[in-house]
Amino acid sequence: MHQIQKYEKKDGTVSYTACIRVKGYKTMTATFKKKQQAQLWIQENESKMKLGRHIQTSEAKKHTLAELIDRYITNELPKRKSDINKFKMQLAWWKDKIGCYYLSAITPAILTEAKELLEKEKSLKPQQGRTTRTPATVNRYLATLSIVFSYACNEYGWLDENPMRRVRKNKERANKDRYLTPDEIEQLLLACKNYELKTENYNNETYLFVLIALTTGARYSEIHNLKWKDIDFQHRQFYFLNTKNKENRGVPMSEAIYQELRQFQKVRNIKSDYLWTTKDGKKLIDMRVRFYKVLELAKIKNCRFHDLRHTVASHIAMNGGSLLDIAQITGHKTMQMVKRYSHLTQKHTAKLLQDTTDIMLKRTSQNNG
Repeated sequence: MHQIQKYEKKDGTVSYTACIRVKGYKTMTATFKKKQQAQLWIQENESKMKLGRHIQTSEAKKHTLAELIDRYITNELPKRKSDINKFKMQLAWWKDKIGCYYLSAITPAILTEAKELLEKEKSLKPQQGRTTRTPATVNRYLATLSIVFSYACNEYGWLDENPMRRVRKNKERANKDRYLTPDEIEQLLLACKNYELKTENYNNETYLFVLIALTTGARYSEIHNLKWKDIDFQHRQFYFLNTKNKENRGVPMSEAIYQELRQFQKVRNIKSDYLWTTKDGKKLIDMRVRFYKVLELAKIKNCRFHDLRHTVASHIAMNGGSLLDIAQITGHKTMQMVKRYSHLTQKHTAKLLQDTTDIMLKRTSQNNG
């Protein structure tokens, strides 16, 4: 049901208020200067209302992207298990660039234009001589905003569809798992020590951070968010909580780590429960920045922090560990994720099978002899 009401002011100005009523939905109204405009508005919106699509259309015209991002950060972001700070940083970029737009005005063209700006801007953390963001990093920014748009569609009812779905993603370089050789590991740890001396940071926290990564296979966020209560000195265990795959994981502590942690504990920052904090205890130190400076000192190329995780998994495989061993230590949720290391276990598997076969056929060979 719909109607158009004519109103005339004292100065002779005429306006037309259109009203649409559909059972089960909130009444929609809009005012126009001409009756024809009101009629066109009714034609456009009444059918949408009957199809149940008017709510999103109406809400999209009420809320800006900045409002959506703020709501997501307040209500949804704290529920994430990892990368919270990275999400905040990426969403802050989107809010700054196109946050003023109403959701109804955000088109794939606007998002593509923003994507091109992402590709041209200088990276906040230049790596290995590159000053702009990598195609993979740009894709992560797009994926983050896409998650927020999905919430707007599915949870808030502010959008009909996710506009990011129609934005072309960058082609990423094939993922080649890089792992460090024993010589490179030695270079890296020595560079950590030299970096500490160079920066007069005598508590060896950079060295310890990298050493934990190299001996546990833990993710950056897992180590970065470690608290003293997550370390069991008695049983020599790390407990990584709220991990990326939403599971808690315990990993044994090597003797070298145990001794370093005991020394580090003597100079710990009592203002914070976290291990890696600024002097005032209010912020976590960005250890990735230090890591890339250490890589430069060590003259190690084409290496990311995540490659330390691959290094641990690869060396476990090459030293006879099974894919199940790798999954248990690194916390991969499915065996499919650790199959990338299967080629490194082939030599060990071949020897194991040969030894087993020799034992099984030993009696047969003796009888035939």
